[in-house]
Amino acid sequence: MKNSEVQELSSKELLEKIEEEKALLVRQKMSHAITPLENPHKIKGTRRLIARLMTELRNRELNENMK
Repeated sequence: MKNSEVQELSSKELLEKIEEEKALLVRQKMSHAITPLENPHKIKGTRRLIARLMTELRNRELNENMK
C-alpha cells in the first residue's frame, strides 16, 4: 500500500486497517516461528505498513488539534 493510498483512507478505515495488519503480523510471526516463511521479508513489510498507517493517523490527530 502506497502513501497516497494511505492518505485517501478515512480515519475509521485507518484504524480498521491497523488492526487487520497487526493481526496479520502476529500470524506471520507465529508461522515463521513454527516453520520458516518462504519470504521472511514480508514480516518487515507488514511492520512498515503498520508504522505508515499509524503515522498518518497521528498526523491527522495533530492537524485536528492545531485547528
